Amino acid sequence: MPRFVQLEEFGSREFLHLVERERPWPGPGQVLVRVMAAGLNPMDYKAYRSEKAAARMGVTLPSGMGQDFAGFVEERGEGAVRFGIGQAVLGTAPFAALADFLVIAEDGQIVEKPDPLTFEVAGSLGVVGRTAMATAASLDLGESDTVLVSAAAGGVGVLAAQLAIRCGAAVVGTASEENHEFLETLGILPVAYGDGLADRVREVLDDGQRITAVLDNHGPDTIDAAIELGVPPERINTIAAFGPDARGARTVGGRTAGNAELAELADLLAQNELVLPIDSIFPIERTVEAYGRLEAGHVRGKIVIVTD
Repeated sequence: MPRFVQLEEFGSREFLHLVERERPWPGPGQVLVRVMAAGLNPMDYKAYRSEKAAARMGVTLPSGMGQDFAGFVEERGEGAVRFGIGQAVLGTAPFAALADFLVIAEDGQIVEKPDPLTFEVAGSLGVVGRTAMATAASLDLGESDTVLVSAAAGGVGVLAAQLAIRCGAAVVGTASEENHEFLETLGILPVAYGDGLADRVREVLDDGQRITAVLDNHGPDTIDAAIELGVPPERINTIAAFGPDARGARTVGGRTAGNAELAELADLLAQNELVLPIDSIFPIERTVEAYGRLEAGHVRGKIVIVTD
């Protein structure tokens, strides 16, 4: 029988269980997707750790898990004509992606997968891709900008940093030491995060160069460093700090990027114009272990669950 990762209690990843269920069937305007790969996101563990956080995301028990997927259209409901049977697709199905099969509206968060794009990358793209596209667009970056990107080796950060470079900007990225060489291969100036960040940023800048914009994927520490570097709040976008912690920065997130932006990003990755590294791949039977890897941090790119 088809498998489905189910959250049965709040508190930790240990309450995630692989269960069997009847195969779902698409209703009118829906498609059934045979999932090949599904990327993990921090919002997943925020939900299963905390009932309060889960409630803000509309999650109640028992719940599915996982947001992003890539696979093949296996069945179409009445009136569904956008995708053909057997067509490869990618997208986002909130708290339903970690499964052998999922049902999604054909006019929902789903787009065609470009042929050259691997299922592992495609299945990791929905949340981080939309967010990176939205945040990079939020500051109207150009050749006159030098951008500080925090968590630049993570899923959102690595894409946002590369998109900033495509706009003509220079990019300084924060990351753990083991990711510095990787960032350099992408044209990103790496610096370690933590106390003294502003000073380390100044050390890697050329004479007369200054940080003009910030894409924050880490939190208030990055925003504080940005302000110390003289960046005005309106030139800071954060997806990791809210309310007073945002210090007046913009808080543009992924909801402002739609299917067109996601498809554009997928094409750029398929053409090797951008890179989304895959940190590790786990079979669906090892989902709990995969989330342990995610919670441990220092992930380069994305962690992926595969069903075969």
